Amino acid sequence: MADFTRIATNIAALQSLNSLQNINNKLGVAQLRLSTGKRINSAADDAAGLTIATKFDFKAKGLGQVLANIADAKSLISVAEGHLNNINDILTKMKTKATQAANDTLGVDERAAIFDEIKQLNTQIDNEVRQAQWAGAPLLVGSGCTFGCTQTASQAFNFQVGVGTGTADKMSFQIADTVLAAASCFNSANLNVLATAADFASQAGANGFMTKVDSASLKVSEGLSYIGAIVNRLDYQEASLSVAKVNTEASWNRIMNADMAYEQLEATKFQILQQTAVTMLAQANMGPQAILGLFR
Repeated sequence: MADFTRIATNIAALQSLNSLQNINNKLGVAQLRLSTGKRINSAADDAAGLTIATKFDFKAKGLGQVLANIADAKSLISVAEGHLNNINDILTKMKTKATQAANDTLGVDERAAIFDEIKQLNTQIDNEVRQAQWAGAPLLVGSGCTFGCTQTASQAFNFQVGVGTGTADKMSFQIADTVLAAASCFNSANLNVLATAADFASQAGANGFMTKVDSASLKVSEGLSYIGAIVNRLDYQEASLSVAKVNTEASWNRIMNADMAYEQLEATKFQILQQTAVTMLAQANMGPQAILGLFR
């Protein structure tokens, strides 16, 4: 309570000054939040909130990288799918030629010409397997097979599709191992369509080769089905993680970022209080001068 009869210490002025300093601090906080857009600009603003927000930010960035991993995995699988579709198209062509060779309207020379074309198609199937690579690792080769390999690492691909280290955070892509065998791949020999002259020397030979092509086509179709199932899993995982990332960032946003409308109201309030505090401080400084009237 102010006492203007004791002028050695102006209590009213000190109280006004203390209030002014407090208002200036709060105004500074509001102005900083408005200028940075952040509610927490230092640990002192909200120590507990900063700890929680840091965890959310850590998780959100991890989810962002996982989503990038999934996109890369889809790109890898698309390469495998493209080459496998080409092999399927080649098998369709081989089936057509074998059907043609099974017709007795063809002579020896015509069947020999078809055999030459089939041999070229065999070579192209093998080239497709060799060319189906990602970062030097073959995609259509089993983990225990050396056909078309440019490196000795296992040909099984393990995708990181979660932010943890558990089984649910991993996904494997092993097309040859799953459809064929670990020591196998989608080349002509393993698909059993490596043609010989005997296959096209007669109608019976051509019919037998047609059966081989049908079996090979089923294996390739099974491989494409496997690819489709993996891509579907990646799509569902991507959708789930996208929602999780958005919600995590929303939680981080509510803690870290400033409510601009509220902070503007706070800044306006403290600016008005600052002006009134300055006015009251000036009046408090004038108060002790009334004592001079006692000496007149």
